[in-house]
Amino acid sequence: MSSEVLVPRYNFDSRSVAQAGDPFTPTDAEATFKEGFYSSSGLATAGYRSSKYSPEEWHINNFSTLHQAVTDQNNAERIRHESKTLYKETEAGTLHTQAEGTRHLDERLQDIHFWKSELQRHIEKLVSETDLLLQQKRWLLKSLDATEIPFAIATDNLTCRERRLGPDQVKDRVEEELLKEVELVRTIQALLKRTLSQAVNQIKCNRDAKQTLELDWSDKYQAYSLDDQCGRYNNMSTDTQYHPNSDNLQDQLCNRDAWVSFTQDNLSVAQREEQASVELRLARGCSNVDQAFSQRCLQLTEAKTQLQLHLTQILDQIGAQERNIVSLQQALYDKEAPLRVAQSRLHQRSHRPHMELCRDTPQFSLVGEVGQISQTMSSLQQQLSAARSSLSHLEESRMVLEKDIGCKTHSLLIDRDKCMSHRTRYPTFIALSGY
Repeated sequence: MSSEVLVPRYNFDSRSVAQAGDPFTPTDAEATFKEGFYSSSGLATAGYRSSKYSPEEWHINNFSTLHQAVTDQNNAERIRHESKTLYKETEAGTLHTQAEGTRHLDERLQDIHFWKSELQRHIEKLVSETDLLLQQKRWLLKSLDATEIPFAIATDNLTCRERRLGPDQVKDRVEEELLKEVELVRTIQALLKRTLSQAVNQIKCNRDAKQTLELDWSDKYQAYSLDDQCGRYNNMSTDTQYHPNSDNLQDQLCNRDAWVSFTQDNLSVAQREEQASVELRLARGCSNVDQAFSQRCLQLTEAKTQLQLHLTQILDQIGAQERNIVSLQQALYDKEAPLRVAQSRLHQRSHRPHMELCRDTPQFSLVGEVGQISQTMSSLQQQLSAARSSLSHLEESRMVLEKDIGCKTHSLLIDRDKCMSHRTRYPTFIALSGY
């Protein structure tokens, strides 16, 4: 117990005695003290006590100590109980939150992979279109160079015919044809130069669009790698560490809609440039038909792939459902023996004589057991019926998918293996132009 609860000793104030008068004359307080507390102890023990604490103080001290110990024990027990409850709750919440984060990362990886694939596909298309335009540019340059010879010959002929004398300087059919030829060559040269300029500009636009897509693809590749690494982190990973303030969102972060819109805008620009390239290139008739065939075959192939994927999933579900039906049938079979035992016990106990035929505890237990097993078997039977119905629907879906896959395979055979194979014999633009 602290010193504050101690009973203070009795002391005399010498100053008050001195002020009272004669120092050798006892005051009333001193006389009372001597006569009361120390009347038989003598002057040697005046003003002192044999012990520091009274019995009441000793009991109070013990009670306070015991009360404080009980309070501390109760607080400790309560804290341990709250700690255990909090541990379980926080453990479950942490695992759930971590699982949700991992799931969101997986979904994000799928989104990035999809858009990265789209970017890669359009980059390849831009590369292909740019290569075709470069080849077209070479053809245009060669054609432009080739027109110089007919133009030089025609102008030289006209120059020479100007040297005709007198009445022979007539505007005959030869001069008319030469003038038409010169005009035709000039028109062709102007068209070739204009087309060549458009091709050069389109090549630049294609390369700019390709560079934009490549930058976006590179960012998504890096983001995919980072998110993939994040998805591989788990509680047993040794390369994780604390990063304070990492949960604060940066100001420059965009939302998902802006992220999707950015990539869609880039793809829209790329598609516009691809279409412009197709329209600029020569031999558009054959190219348009081939493009339509290629697009249709691509659609058929993607549809067939999706159908085959769903067919695989349906077959897996059919196998799992068949195993589930077998398990349910086995569970029903396993309940038959306990039901027979319980019912046999009830039947045998129904033959008890006279007053022995009472509703005792075993009777209630057996009745409850029969009811519980019957209810369990009813639930299993309903589940078995639902499983068989599901299996029937899965079988129907399987047949529909297999039939549709057969149709897509036949269409691909016609469009790709027959029609497009025949179109490979289509004459080139050079052959059509007479070269």
